[in-house]
Amino acid sequence: MTNWSPPGPAILFCPADRPERYAKAAERADAVIIDLEDAVRAESRDEAREALVNTPIDPNITIVRINSAGTGDHFRDIKALAQTDYRVVMLAKAESAEEVAGVGYQVIALIETPTGAMHADEIAAAPNCIGLMWGAEDLVAAMGGRSSRFTAAEDNTGRYRDVVRQVRAMVRLACATHGRFAIDSVHIEIADTDGLHAEALDAVNLGYEATACIHPSQVEIVRSAYRPTEDEVSWAREILDAAQHNPGGVFRVGNQMIDSPLLGQAEAIMRRAESIGT
Repeated sequence: MTNWSPPGPAILFCPADRPERYAKAAERADAVIIDLEDAVRAESRDEAREALVNTPIDPNITIVRINSAGTGDHFRDIKALAQTDYRVVMLAKAESAEEVAGVGYQVIALIETPTGAMHADEIAAAPNCIGLMWGAEDLVAAMGGRSSRFTAAEDNTGRYRDVVRQVRAMVRLACATHGRFAIDSVHIEIADTDGLHAEALDAVNLGYEATACIHPSQVEIVRSAYRPTEDEVSWAREILDAAQHNPGGVFRVGNQMIDSPLLGQAEAIMRRAESIGT
């Protein structure tokens, strides 16, 4: 079976206990995460699992976030999944390769605890791990912290604190090492459209394949950040066209010497252009 990969950069969370929103979320975003974990109150999870089974949407654009390994909800989530056609699971609070392997589906491991962060490399190496996502707020809460970002009183940029940025980098490095895709964390300030756009642009430049969204209004902002500019596409096409006539070595295009890293950047730009459209 071919491993699943994000069909586009904007992936929208949808609470599993709101089945009337499933199809709408799938229509608005490139993929949808039906969430059986944080978005659903503990007392509503049985109802959410019933909704998951009884309200099917396209499995090719659907991820199901399940509860962390070793919990009763985790095992009940797996049992409910067996009654659906979904094949891609996001494992909340993943902390080991063994937990990922135990799920038995294609797994996007969610790195959102200190233990998970310290084991991101081995988690990404699990045979059924297809990608990683990371979560800033759960991570900081698990460390006993109060905020993932500098506050206005400290630093008016709203940027991530250093330890959070480190985990973001660790996740991307682990994915690159093992050939997995990486999904960037949600931007929880829905009104901060400029901040989301800047963060998504940074994710693109680090090689992230997608950014998770918590509100439909964030989808087009993320797409616009991941969408290559006309100048980028023109540059990439020129590089790739020239490469066909210069196999196996360094070559010149305009004022640039093109080698393997720049060729890889051109290929990445064209993949994004084909995925999103320009």
